[in-house]
Amino acid sequence: MCYIYLKKLFATVFVLVFAVAQLCAQEEVPANAVYKNAQAPIEDRVTDLVERMTIEEKVGQLTTLLGWKMYTKTGNSVKASEALKEAIAIQKIGALWGVMRADPWTQKTLSNGLNPELAAKATNAIQKVAVEESRLGIPLFLAEEAMHGHMAIGTTEFPSAIGQASTFNPQLNKKMGAAVAKELRAQGAHIGYGPILDLAREPRWSRVEETFGEDPYLISEMGLGVIEGFQGEGIENPESVISTLKHFAAYGVSEGGHNGGAVHIGQRELMQDYMYPFKKAIDAGVLSVMTAYSSVDGIPSTSNKALLTGLLREQWGFEGFVVSDLASIEGIKGDHHAAATFEDAAALAMNAGVDADLGGNGFDDELLNAFKNGKVSEARLDEAVKYVLRLKFKMGLFENPYVEEKAPKKVVRSAAHIAIAKEMALEGVTLLKNENGLLPLSKELKKIAVIGPNADMMYNQLGDYTAPQEPEFIVTPLEGIRAKMPKAEITYVKGTAIRDTTQTDIPAAVAAAKSAEVAIVVLGGSSARDFKTEYLETGAATVSSKEDQVLSDMESGEGYDRSTLDLMGKQLELLQAVEATGTPTILVLITGRPLLINWPAKHIPAIIDTWYPGSQGGHALADVLFGDYNPAGRLPVSIPKSVGQSPVYYNHWWPKRRDYVEETSAPLYAFGHGLSYTTFDYSDLKISQSGNATNTTIEVSVEVTNTGDRDGDEVVQLYLSDVVSSVVTPVKQLRGFERIHLDKGESKTVTFILTPAELALFDAEMNHVAEAGEFEVQLGASSQDIRLKERFELSESIQLTNN
Repeated sequence: MCYIYLKKLFATVFVLVFAVAQLCAQEEVPANAVYKNAQAPIEDRVTDLVERMTIEEKVGQLTTLLGWKMYTKTGNSVKASEALKEAIAIQKIGALWGVMRADPWTQKTLSNGLNPELAAKATNAIQKVAVEESRLGIPLFLAEEAMHGHMAIGTTEFPSAIGQASTFNPQLNKKMGAAVAKELRAQGAHIGYGPILDLAREPRWSRVEETFGEDPYLISEMGLGVIEGFQGEGIENPESVISTLKHFAAYGVSEGGHNGGAVHIGQRELMQDYMYPFKKAIDAGVLSVMTAYSSVDGIPSTSNKALLTGLLREQWGFEGFVVSDLASIEGIKGDHHAAATFEDAAALAMNAGVDADLGGNGFDDELLNAFKNGKVSEARLDEAVKYVLRLKFKMGLFENPYVEEKAPKKVVRSAAHIAIAKEMALEGVTLLKNENGLLPLSKELKKIAVIGPNADMMYNQLGDYTAPQEPEFIVTPLEGIRAKMPKAEITYVKGTAIRDTTQTDIPAAVAAAKSAEVAIVVLGGSSARDFKTEYLETGAATVSSKEDQVLSDMESGEGYDRSTLDLMGKQLELLQAVEATGTPTILVLITGRPLLINWPAKHIPAIIDTWYPGSQGGHALADVLFGDYNPAGRLPVSIPKSVGQSPVYYNHWWPKRRDYVEETSAPLYAFGHGLSYTTFDYSDLKISQSGNATNTTIEVSVEVTNTGDRDGDEVVQLYLSDVVSSVVTPVKQLRGFERIHLDKGESKTVTFILTPAELALFDAEMNHVAEAGEFEVQLGASSQDIRLKERFELSESIQLTNN
């Protein structure tokens, strides 16, 4: 009885103390509060503010609501909505996501959505409520989707990430990232969601287009370009934004290609391959990380303490904040069945290391109840709040929460940004095949047939996570070819759709091809959302819509996982009919994932892959087709011969893969493949070694000569193989690349510097070590087109980190 009495007494005292603390925290804030002093050290400001916050305010600060509901628009005027005022007053929110987002899921269109000028007004109105109508006056973080341009009306549309990766040019990614950051900040946003660092080793997965491909090294280098562009020299700069990495961890290899499904990989593979790009990004100072929907080895990523706290915080020293993917906290219970209640899910996520909730339903009341029921400590809550507030202070939002409303007109979709989009589209165009030099085409052609479902479909050029845009700013292949060849007779026939077979007119396409000197057939896929498609609460699309009589083109993009990789609908039938006319035929692929093109590879003389080339894709394609630009794009993913080959990525672990009964194990086109209108020779490979221990460097140099009759770019690729290792390693792995321009006849020496980090593996005890022994360096133009090889020996084992 005495024990029960004391227990009740202590509980009563706790409640009283908590109530008094809350009352004290709600006192009016003095004008001279430390957190309001711009001259005070940031850490002092953070501490002072957190000490003044109630539990409700702390929980609210970690809540990110859907932003497109937070304004009302009437004509050319915009103001904060009642929903926002309620969210500030009751939920005491700290952030919004997608204020400027427009797409069929949000039901925001060109007419009822925000153009850049109105976006600036809307974000100012929203911030005014947060700053002036709340007790503490904490400005909101505004986050936006920004992987291939800001997902908003009137912004610059760049090629999708898989197209960016095809450039093999991280500096171009940096230019793009800086341009996107300027557009975001001009409209009032502070966080750009991107880059995506997932390895795409499962082509059936719906989000391959959002990745930089299958190789950890390429992904890390291209990702670092975006991060450097986003964050610049620091987020104190009013033209920089916080970069949010997606998705932590190993999201791109879910079982069966099912988006968000279970991931089955071992700890060594996780660390060696999937964590490689994330570690590079953390070392570079990225400030935000987003969790994945999937589970890894049975633990949901959003509640994986070993990864979010043990690895990310304690081992890697990450100092930014972790945000859940939309509804992934709820998914701990609803999808993974790893929590009995949503309150338990909130507690699991918070205790694992998630600092902020995207969507507003994962934390909020559930986290508040978890705290009151003793499942989450105030110390952990304070820690999460501090991670968020620290960056708000560092960005200067307390002093400058508003933007200049005339700025977007000068910045967003400027001529300079459009030029970067064109440059990126050009550098990403990948020539897969060019039999007998069919390309480039003569500008003396008089009759050209342009055929296919992707030849003149605007949104099929842009990929997923794209807002409605004015048609005059998006150049399709047909428009690019017409602009390039104004005197030629150009006949356009769609022929068929991507998926739908009821709107097919192959005879018209055949007639056009017969009367033309060349037929350019533009096929592939689409991630174009439409207003008939149904969406899940996460924004992912469902595969089909109720009562649809005409199928949407969409066969890629979030939620559109595939069981086959064939050209859908009657596309192949269309291509075969055009080829049968005898007219020289060129296949152009516009797509978001590798598709099976065995028949075209055998029968079509020239094949070009542009992925989703963005707003300037049509002009870029025309420049390549007619020889004004010499293509040098490279495949960031292998193209398989069949689904049964998958996974078919080049850097698989030993042993060497055996052939199948039906076909070889080799891909149709390998990672790094891409042709040019000129030729290049490699010579004079030299390897030298200097330094010792962790200061060891291996210098590799090679001379490359343009031996053809055109100027052009070459992508020199360095692959490394650990000849004998204590654990199984990849047969080879990319450890350096450089895109260089060479005039015809010109030679250049390309030099790579390898450090122990590029040689390292995770040994049997999970120590990160570069083991003594022999390594083989392979230099060439693709993972299969190796021109030169030479070995060197590391004389001592070099330990980088301990388990």
